Amino acid sequence: MSDCQFHIHCAPGEVGEYAFLPGDPGRVPLIASYLHDAKPVAQNREYTTYTGVLSGVPVSVTSTGIGGPSAAIAMEELAALGTHTFIRIGTCGGMQPDLKPGTLILPTGAIRMEGTTHEYLPAAFPAVPDFDLLSQLVVAAEDYGFNYRTGVVHCKDSFYGQHIPSSMPIGNALIEHWNAWKAAGTLGSEMESAALFIVAAARHLRCATVLQTIWNQERSKVTQDPSQAHDDMTDAILTAICAMGCVIEIDRKCGRI
Repeated sequence: MSDCQFHIHCAPGEVGEYAFLPGDPGRVPLIASYLHDAKPVAQNREYTTYTGVLSGVPVSVTSTGIGGPSAAIAMEELAALGTHTFIRIGTCGGMQPDLKPGTLILPTGAIRMEGTTHEYLPAAFPAVPDFDLLSQLVVAAEDYGFNYRTGVVHCKDSFYGQHIPSSMPIGNALIEHWNAWKAAGTLGSEMESAALFIVAAARHLRCATVLQTIWNQERSKVTQDPSQAHDDMTDAILTAICAMGCVIEIDRKCGRI
């Protein structure tokens, strides 16, 4: 189809105006199971899309793959089909020793240590989420009684630049930056939120993120706590579903639907 988007392979009418953006294609059916009557729409490369119904309106789930470039593509192509509100449901590694795996992180901003955003806006422009979306995520996490934190996250392009920086030719600079971010209270490290926040700003979209902390390399240095890994995404998914439902209801009351 000529009007089918180049990468996500979705066409007009196949996606909703609201979307969840996990990184892993394998998480798409799980997230979609929280929607009513969700069905697969398209699959190409790292992009798998399902569309269902939440609070009476079509809502989609599209995977973005790993990193800023592919996440930006997913957002750009969904926006071209009319999607305007996005919640990323992802994972991260913790950076503060007191942050236990399983804790939700609701980013208030993202450090732009990646390349994608610099092709959209100058480095001085902050990568921040939509305030109303973030507020609904906080309310949802509070209502569920989940353990959560709000604050800044670090976004990078190289997974192994974080995990084995000493093996890199610029390892000293990587370690110096990491220690600076950590000293400033940065909560976690991931790879997509900065790109999504900046693309959303450039395209006048709404975006926020909920992250499940699945590992914390800094905590493992200072504690023998055996619960060092947490792969269950349920808390993050429930928080995102609840928040998106509330946003849809607010949009309906305000006449935006």
